[in-house]
Amino acid sequence: MELHNQLSSLSLSRSGKRMRESSYDRTGGNKDYFSIRPGDHTEICRLQGAGAITHIWMTMASDVPVEEKYLPRKIVLRMYWDNEIEPSVEAPIGDFFGMGHGITKNYTSAALMMSPEDGKALNCFFRMPYADGARITIESEAASPIKFYFYIDYEQYDRLPDEELRFHTQWHRENPTDGIADGVDNAFFEFGGKNTTGDGNYVILDAVGKGHYIGCNFNVHNLRDTREWNWYGEGDDMIFIDGEPWPPTLHGTGMEDYFNTAWCPQQEVCTPYHGIILGGGPNWSGKISTYRYHILDPIMFDKSIKVTIEHGHNNHRSDDVSSTAYWYQAEPHRPFPDLPKVEQRLPLPDTKPFDQNSLGRIFGHSNP
Repeated sequence: MELHNQLSSLSLSRSGKRMRESSYDRTGGNKDYFSIRPGDHTEICRLQGAGAITHIWMTMASDVPVEEKYLPRKIVLRMYWDNEIEPSVEAPIGDFFGMGHGITKNYTSAALMMSPEDGKALNCFFRMPYADGARITIESEAASPIKFYFYIDYEQYDRLPDEELRFHTQWHRENPTDGIADGVDNAFFEFGGKNTTGDGNYVILDAVGKGHYIGCNFNVHNLRDTREWNWYGEGDDMIFIDGEPWPPTLHGTGMEDYFNTAWCPQQEVCTPYHGIILGGGPNWSGKISTYRYHILDPIMFDKSIKVTIEHGHNNHRSDDVSSTAYWYQAEPHRPFPDLPKVEQRLPLPDTKPFDQNSLGRIFGHSNP
């Protein structure tokens, strides 16, 4: 239905002027990128008047012979609307474009996507309106200089309608989440206890104002070392609107259920509004990346919203969890806490996956 509406509306007359800012070589040569050095805070564009960003494309690479690891976590993207001092968008660049762990991978959703080669072409189609100017900055905490390419496609208007809200993005990480001590019975660890308050849940978004939440990407590094059942999920989503008490109106049934999948999945799939970009290793080991975008079903709030999810049932698990939340709201927004420095943003090293034959014995079959 949405695609039909988009196609059927293409013939309608539109107001405004299509514009672009890009990193093209102003001399007419082929140096079509900005050179950004370690420690630089670079304003890549400043837009005047009223308008709306409609598409962003970015890519980057180390400007040294050997590509630097984890660049998507070392480069910070910020956006400011209407001459505000505090950013409305602040996130490591890879996380902003839909995937954590400091890596890129080909995937496609309705609004965010990473395209070939190897997901290094970063695209965003969220609409980002402003009434009195906008600016976008890049901060590098990389160890080496980078080449940074970009297109900022936008529409310029005489005036922005009053009902248009402002786009916001915020990154969060808990490493590790505050779980219980391991060593208890595995069935209790995975499924025991009762959560009747929502206290201690992982917080994806805590916003004040009027607007609507439009989703998140969510990343887990399974840190539990066991040969028993080691499913990282089982945590219910709990979304508290306008300060309501527990149980909230929006109370879910499990982590994979909120992300529109089922039965402890590992199969990778990308749909317009939900998906699993990374499914994890044997026994759900290693790193997982998933997303849920409420584009057709935004979650409205009049005063506040707190989007939370358990880290394991009853918050028993202690994993490395990070997320990027996206929402629209009327300004002013609650100022973001200071973004952790790069040392606190980098992913943890990968651990060796469990032996497949041992896993076969655990789950009642043997592998050839």
